[in-house]
Amino acid sequence: MDIIYFDRKLKKLEKEKVYGQFFLQLLYGKGFLQRLCSFLILPFFSQFSLLSRLYGWIQKTRLSRYKVAPFIKKFQVDASEFLEPVERFSSFNAFFIRKLNPLCRPIMQGDKMAVLPADARYLVFPRIDQADGFWVKGKTFSLEALLQDPVLAQRYAKGAMVIARLCPVDYHRFHFPCAGIPGKTRPLNGPLFSVNPIALKRSIEILSENKRVITPLFTSLFGTVQMIEIGATYVGTIHQTYIPMQKVAKAEEKGYFSFGGSCLILLFEPNAIHFDRDLIEYSAQRIEVRGLFGSSLGAC
Repeated sequence: MDIIYFDRKLKKLEKEKVYGQFFLQLLYGKGFLQRLCSFLILPFFSQFSLLSRLYGWIQKTRLSRYKVAPFIKKFQVDASEFLEPVERFSSFNAFFIRKLNPLCRPIMQGDKMAVLPADARYLVFPRIDQADGFWVKGKTFSLEALLQDPVLAQRYAKGAMVIARLCPVDYHRFHFPCAGIPGKTRPLNGPLFSVNPIALKRSIEILSENKRVITPLFTSLFGTVQMIEIGATYVGTIHQTYIPMQKVAKAEEKGYFSFGGSCLILLFEPNAIHFDRDLIEYSAQRIEVRGLFGSSLGAC
């Protein structure tokens, strides 16, 4: 299955190079062999965090640093954007959680403008209650299951939602989309299924089942934004670097994911944000938009 997305910077459709595509198709495919492997193997990868922690530990060893240069070459990662030279990465995970030169990610100015919180592939939904079929027409997931809070789910039911899918090739630090005061995190334990569309086409419920962390961001212009970081296969830890109840500026770092694919979800209250046109148009076609952290998400 080819994954096609619109590259906002290049202004054209691109075919995604999938890290570990063979194993994703083997575990999440629809054929008899794939379903058999899924039944026998998938629970060990997704349900038992020990395996993800073990694989994550391997990516932190010095021996893993030899994977960095071949990975950069194969997936055409732009090393000129790195804050540190490639030679300084002591492990593959050190490369994975890299920081970027701030000049490489200019921030959209203006208090009334919200920005993309990460380098990712984006889908946006102006009305959550009308957002069926993120990757497969007619399939939805429960906001109440995602939030594990029926009152909060009702509050955002007619609000807006952003889904940002980070790939292993991406910069894996995430940031605040607008200025405000972030509250304390609320962790929800769960499995670690892949969040690649290959997996989501089989079960959209993955987004509301996986291990995740929910943080309210109290703002003066965008209402209260719920920021949700979702772990995935080989992402055993979601790191938070912000200080709760301390004012943050737009685009300030909130945290980062360790090795693996991962996902962010933003929830806005009704009528709090108007998304950029390109995000709306491609999302309506179920085509993700690859956008870079700091560029425009929409206006209040």
